[in-house]
Amino acid sequence: MEKHITSTDDMRINNMFSPGYTMAWKYLIDLIWPWEALSLISSYVNKLGAEMDTSEYDIRPDNVWIHETANIAPSAYIGSNVIIGAKVDVRHNAFIRQDVIVGDGAVVGNSTELKNVILFNEVQVPHFNYVGDSILGYKSHFGAGVITSNVKSDSSPVKVLCGCEQLETGRKKFGAILGDNVEIGCNAVLNPGTVIGSNTTVYPLSMVRGFVPAGSIYKNQGEIVEKR
Repeated sequence: MEKHITSTDDMRINNMFSPGYTMAWKYLIDLIWPWEALSLISSYVNKLGAEMDTSEYDIRPDNVWIHETANIAPSAYIGSNVIIGAKVDVRHNAFIRQDVIVGDGAVVGNSTELKNVILFNEVQVPHFNYVGDSILGYKSHFGAGVITSNVKSDSSPVKVLCGCEQLETGRKKFGAILGDNVEIGCNAVLNPGTVIGSNTTVYPLSMVRGFVPAGSIYKNQGEIVEKR
């Protein structure tokens, strides 16, 4: 089966995500490319925090807002500039560092680390995951051990490869952007600048780079097939 024909337009925010499934949506829609938001997450947290209903959110030091229905394990660490939405489950030894928005109904699991991240509603990163400088769309799921590699080995600015084109991002730290309902198999590595369209499945142990079109099955770098 042939690969999809890809276009850089497929990576625009309005093509990557369904509207409204994150409290940050009203800010995201002002942008073109999702990675543009990575330098703005800290400001988003502060803007949204100022609007929070104090009858529903527990306000903690260092700009942390936690919804009253969230379940936070006693061993979890929550740093600064963090919003945790309704009915979120933050499990034992989770490490939420800074500049993080965790959407309603999401799961942040055992020994999972988050830094400069937006998790849309109902995202699951439940077991031994690292998510840095990334955005994960609605209901996306990481298998155990999946990580986003967010810095190139030579520390040069990250580019996004789409077919024969390369898009400059101007960022030295950029992990992955996932659309809605993306499933990543156990122990996969998403290399810097990975962008995965919605409703795509990535096989376990994969090493992913560049743009993967929506509605795909990613078997390996040379074998990406359309779901039927």
